[in-house]
Amino acid sequence: MKRTVLRVADRGWGTYRTLTAALRAAGENTVVHVQPGVYRESLVLDGDVVVAAEKGPGTVRVVAAHGPAVRVSDGTPVLRQLTLEGGADRGPTVVAAGGAPVLEGCEIAGRVEVVQSARAELRSCTVRDAPGSGVHVTGTARAVLDACVVQGAAGHGLTVGDAARADVRGTTVERVTGSGIVMLGASAGTFDDCTVRRTGDAGLVVRAGAHPLLRGCRLHDTKAQGIRIAAPSGGAAPAATAPPADGAAAGAGQEESRIRLEGCEVFGTGQEGVLASAAAVLRLSDCHVHDTGGAGVIVAGPARVELEATRVVDVPSTGLAVMDEAHLLVSGGTVARTGANGVHATDGCTVRLTGCEISATAYTAVNVSGRARAELRGCTVRDSAQHGVRVEGAATLDADDSRVERAAMSGVDVKGGDAVLRRCVISDAETGVRLETGHRPLLAGCEVLRSGRTGIEVAAATGAIVRGGRVEDCGSAGVFLDEGGESWIEDLAISGTRGSGLVIWAGARPRVRSVTVADTGKNGVYAGDGAGGLLEDCTLSATAFPAVYVGAKAAPVLRRCLIRDTEEDLSQADDAAARFEECRSTGVKVTSLPAAAPVPAAAGATVTAGPGSPAATAAAVTGAEGAGEDQLPALLSELEQLVGLDGVKREVASMAKLMQMVKRRQEAGLQPPPLSRHLIFAGNPGTGKTTVARLYGRLLAALGLLARGHLVEADRTALVGEYVGHTAPKTTGVFRQALGGVLFIDEAYALVPVGQSNDFGHEAISTLVKLMEDHRDDVVVIAAGYPQDMERLIDSNPGLASRFTRTLSFDDYSSADLVRIVRYQASQHDYDVPEETAATLLAHFDAIERTERFGNGRTARQAFQRMTEQHAMRVADLADPTGEDLTVLRPADVPAAVA
Repeated sequence: MKRTVLRVADRGWGTYRTLTAALRAAGENTVVHVQPGVYRESLVLDGDVVVAAEKGPGTVRVVAAHGPAVRVSDGTPVLRQLTLEGGADRGPTVVAAGGAPVLEGCEIAGRVEVVQSARAELRSCTVRDAPGSGVHVTGTARAVLDACVVQGAAGHGLTVGDAARADVRGTTVERVTGSGIVMLGASAGTFDDCTVRRTGDAGLVVRAGAHPLLRGCRLHDTKAQGIRIAAPSGGAAPAATAPPADGAAAGAGQEESRIRLEGCEVFGTGQEGVLASAAAVLRLSDCHVHDTGGAGVIVAGPARVELEATRVVDVPSTGLAVMDEAHLLVSGGTVARTGANGVHATDGCTVRLTGCEISATAYTAVNVSGRARAELRGCTVRDSAQHGVRVEGAATLDADDSRVERAAMSGVDVKGGDAVLRRCVISDAETGVRLETGHRPLLAGCEVLRSGRTGIEVAAATGAIVRGGRVEDCGSAGVFLDEGGESWIEDLAISGTRGSGLVIWAGARPRVRSVTVADTGKNGVYAGDGAGGLLEDCTLSATAFPAVYVGAKAAPVLRRCLIRDTEEDLSQADDAAARFEECRSTGVKVTSLPAAAPVPAAAGATVTAGPGSPAATAAAVTGAEGAGEDQLPALLSELEQLVGLDGVKREVASMAKLMQMVKRRQEAGLQPPPLSRHLIFAGNPGTGKTTVARLYGRLLAALGLLARGHLVEADRTALVGEYVGHTAPKTTGVFRQALGGVLFIDEAYALVPVGQSNDFGHEAISTLVKLMEDHRDDVVVIAAGYPQDMERLIDSNPGLASRFTRTLSFDDYSSADLVRIVRYQASQHDYDVPEETAATLLAHFDAIERTERFGNGRTARQAFQRMTEQHAMRVADLADPTGEDLTVLRPADVPAAVA
């Protein structure tokens, strides 16, 4: 179709003197050529027309007297190489409220607004000196900016809000007083090869709900953050999704809802490189964050940030900081040359690092504190000025196939938290691994090499589990077990230490099995004064000092150990009480090792069960503590003295006799009968379940069937995580604490809520079932709760029924039982309860309605507390109270509300 050409000039030749007149005369497919000049008018466009500066850019100025210079309501108008200036009211210069206008090579002094349902395109345009946002896109509008420049705005450079969309290519946003790009509402957009620089606020601000995609963009020289993800103003942010299990990829819908940056660079920021503090999902892929004014990346609140092949380097603060309930997933990333921590995780956050490298940090490379959880898979941590990895507070670490190299302090330091390390290598640190916690960390198949001091140091009152692996070339001891620790060490190779291979300090009671110690600068095994424990099937060789040293009153048990190819096999203090069973020396010049002697069956706590049997192992460890079968009568007497619980007491006493017979059959070399030690305690609250569980553990320890017999209490909150991947590690961590004792799960039925088949409690149960099988001889599990609910628990998993074959029923206390409990409490606190008071107290308990809130023993303790308070008020008014006044509880002291 042939186009109509119209010409406009402000003087001289031409058909039209104004643009407005030409536009009124224009039909469809009209081209309006404009001669150089200044046209003081406002254009209203609603058709398909082309308006072009005939002599090129900078020759035609359209200046509005007031309001916008251009308003588009419909059609597809095209403006080429015009200079557009808004009115004195400083409102928008260009408004597209409809249609699909195209601006090519234009210079726009003022704001461009694309609103309602308009579709606007700016090509090679400059938008400058806007009084607010340079370009503002709202409603359901769509804007395309190609090779444009937005500069000098007294606000943001580009704002996209509501459900609008912007597609921006090769565009620069610079010298704006606000942020470079702001995304609001449910807006979307793509930004390719764009530059945002010299902004008064952040380079990119995204309010949660918006989801831009940036590819190959550069954001730098910003006064605030390079990127800031914040909650929407005036409303709650949408919930962030939890990370998928095992790093599973997101679906297409989820991918579209993410805030994504690919191949972008963030640097020269005044504050953090990236700050995500709202419930949004942010993904950075192949990006580079460096030379920031604060931390490289901060993730807070409920935000979830995913970094893939992204580098965070040369930052003056922490590289990656994660806090609150946030999630950070990093794969193939690099964090290097930080002024503080490489990665710092705190509060209740979760961090998952896969295939990452963290190096050259001024503080600890990976620091995990609070209730945070960190996972490292195939990572390398090197050259930290403090610790390589540190876990503190109630935090947890799960690390697989990772390396920690050249830490100035500890390679891995656990202080108060919990950790699981599998197949990790810790090398060239001052101390390889240091553990100081009430948990029981696990090191499986790990290597600790070339430590400046100790290879593995287990602090006082700390227990650890070390399975497999090796410790080599340490500046002092290979493994140091401090006072009171109860570690389990199996299949570990220790060699090349300048100090002793294994040091057992005063009061430590380790269980050591199949450990080899070779080429040590001092002893192979050093058992300090008062040390104990059990060493089985160990081999010691090439030691510079005697292979075994036993200090004063130390009583370790060495069973089937081999000492070879060394100068001297044994040195011990005069009052040492070590015992050697079936141990031997070969290739030793000076031998002091006593000949093996049979141990009498009645030798206190010692159990001469079959080689390596759990009973023998547990008995040796507990025997060193002074616990043994001779304590059984005292423990049974303590059980019998409990108020009420006649049926429970008979059951427990019967089980004790059965287990005693099991042990004697083992001593005689006979096969033990089938025996399940796990129990269900069914009863209402306050019926003594915890007390009996604690006694049960002590009974099993006395019989040599548990190493310690201690009680670890847990409930749903201790076992079940908040999202996929949390539960199994939490359950395993609690289970490890109970090894050698009793795991008591109160209100266990809460693991299977009614009508919630996909609840994470089922994962906790499955994990427990496997752990009970793997450690069938090392722990007893007792599940407790209301009788009717415990059946539902057992039915929830087939493995539970086969492991919990005995249920002990705890009946409610009678009123007479409750009176006995109060009298016992009184005697413990130097009070007397005469018969008349007891009778009043009995009536008090008879009058209490036995609803589901009835507390049994708790009710009795509360009654005693109220009686002492009433007694104090009564006696305080006496001028000169006698001893009887101070100790006797009268009927008047019984709680008056019911008595």
